[in-house]
Amino acid sequence: MSEIHAGNQEPADDGDEKELERLLVEGVHLDQGREGFERRSASSAQGTSSGDRPGSSPVRGDDDEEEEEDGDIHGDGDIQGALGLFAEAMQDMATALELSLGRHFACVDYCNQVAEKAAQAVSLRRFGRRSMYNHDLRELGALVGAPAEIQDEMATLTPFHPEAFYADTPPEEADEVIGAEQAQGYVQGARRILRWARGIVLS
Repeated sequence: MSEIHAGNQEPADDGDEKELERLLVEGVHLDQGREGFERRSASSAQGTSSGDRPGSSPVRGDDDEEEEEDGDIHGDGDIQGALGLFAEAMQDMATALELSLGRHFACVDYCNQVAEKAAQAVSLRRFGRRSMYNHDLRELGALVGAPAEIQDEMATLTPFHPEAFYADTPPEEADEVIGAEQAQGYVQGARRILRWARGIVLS
């Protein structure tokens, strides 16, 4: 997991949620996000397995059938892990906004990551662990208790995981397949997902 920095400040104490929230907001660095995309694009084009993608989880196994039936936050929720992963989602959202000016697939790939990391941050906050799934974002949304409209938003971003997208589209043509207006629509959807997760992770 990449580290989020805000100048030379040390991480805030566990009880200081306002300071943690400030660090999350100020810890967005676009340069880190651009470098991460270049690495991800290169590995995806070479057929890297889905388990190598930052923030991803392997296919759900038989031992994971029992899921929590409600959306309550459990006492053993991983607040620090949730905050860290939510910070990564915020960083990816900032990168997506920058890339939406021209690199449209890169932008939408980051929107896909925003949805995944935001939902996994909710999973850490509620259950103390990441939820295992197979890159179907609607399924992930259901596992973490997202409302139906958020699951719908997540479903629209599922096709843009690089491994799946590059299976049918050469990397050099990726940015030509998605128009600017489409990219902006996906950005707005990712922002709605992030706002939903924020209300849970920072509660």
